[in-house]
Amino acid sequence: MPKNGQHKSAISHALRVVRENRLLILLVAALIGFIYILEEILSGDILELDSAAYRFFVVFARRPWLTTIMEGFSALASPVVLAVMLLVIAAFAPGRMPGRCATANLVLAVALNFLLKTIVQRPRPDGFRLVAESGYSFPSGHSMVSMAFYGLLVWMVWRYEKDRLLRVFLMIAFSLVIAMVGVSRIYLGVHYASDVIAGFCVSLVWLMLYTRVFVPIFMREE
Repeated sequence: MPKNGQHKSAISHALRVVRENRLLILLVAALIGFIYILEEILSGDILELDSAAYRFFVVFARRPWLTTIMEGFSALASPVVLAVMLLVIAAFAPGRMPGRCATANLVLAVALNFLLKTIVQRPRPDGFRLVAESGYSFPSGHSMVSMAFYGLLVWMVWRYEKDRLLRVFLMIAFSLVIAMVGVSRIYLGVHYASDVIAGFCVSLVWLMLYTRVFVPIFMREE
């Protein structure tokens, strides 16, 4: 019995450590994921994940009605939609901080994506693209921007929204947008799955840095 009690105590302690350091664990996992994918790409390999995702989304899943839906999700990370979203945030969010904070986050995330694409220079998939895209493939700009922009909105809603029901609804809605933007880029044939996952990973790391370093700067200006 004492040994069983000690075992339960050790498990409880481990779970408490995980809860207390969950953001650090997520940061490390995202960083490791990005570095692993980057190393595979720089070595010239096409990940098995990329081949499997291409076969599923491009070869088997495409339907005219689904293409329309996927184009809609992809558009949620387009410059026009993001500009409108920034105007809405600036107009309706309380104070000046949310609009300025979201704008700076978006600009810096786009700059980071441009830098990484310029360094890696991975060509886009050669398959059947449903939309015209130019530039390099890694990491996915739409995926990075959606995770950075809508991810910050998730953080803001979680931190500042008082209505619990509205908070949960908005967090789920923005999280769904992030996921579906990534899926849509694979479906439309303009990115490998590894481009999307790497974009999510690097933006998660960026978001954790941004909410710790830059957000407090904007908040002090209020």
